Amino acid sequence: MTQSRDQVYGRRPVREALRGRRRVLELWATERAVASEPWLSEYARLQVKQDREISDEAGTRDHQGVLAWCEAYRYADAYELAAAARPLLACLDQVTDPRNLGAVIRSAEGAGATGVVVPAHGAAMVTAAVCRASAGAVEHLPVAVVPNLARYLNDIKGGDLWIYAAAVDADQNLWQADLEGGLALVFGAEGKGVRPLVRRACDGAISIPLAGMVESLNVSVAASLLLYEAARRRTESAVGG
Repeated sequence: MTQSRDQVYGRRPVREALRGRRRVLELWATERAVASEPWLSEYARLQVKQDREISDEAGTRDHQGVLAWCEAYRYADAYELAAAARPLLACLDQVTDPRNLGAVIRSAEGAGATGVVVPAHGAAMVTAAVCRASAGAVEHLPVAVVPNLARYLNDIKGGDLWIYAAAVDADQNLWQADLEGGLALVFGAEGKGVRPLVRRACDGAISIPLAGMVESLNVSVAASLLLYEAARRRTESAVGG
């Protein structure tokens, strides 16, 4: 039986894969990469390859001379993430660009979020490009997939968990909103925003004040700002409490 496996390329993503939860099955690197990254030599089954060979296998030249095959990515249980103590979730509504998904995962992991939740249809999934864009953060932060995002949000909200959609027309901005308790922040695709059905499943909406002429921010930038503001509030609350 052939074992299912995923590609991961790029120096930082592969290094984080070696430090992460899934097993690295095979590792290729160029002589140049091995010379500049001593940690590569610590992997017993390292194979030194030509740059062209790695490009052909990866299907891209954006590999920095390092390519690994890992166990297939294991998605988390979205309901278990929501059941964590005072969770901080980033929920993405049909964000299709793998670079945006990777950037959100990177920011969420850095902010200490509980995890990222994406819908099963019309959205980017974890791929080698997402691993690259996340700089390997995807190896450490749980990512969950749900069949229906609106239904999931309706299921988990209530009690100590509040759900806010990021929206330019929100009645409150991130300075005014209560971000200290359990929180799920919902971000929509650029140009479309959060879909109406998904937004109706939220408790409210939050905007990010903009002083310039542009009306909105890239989804990964918006997610980073809101996640870090929530993390800051939680830290202050814990210290003050």
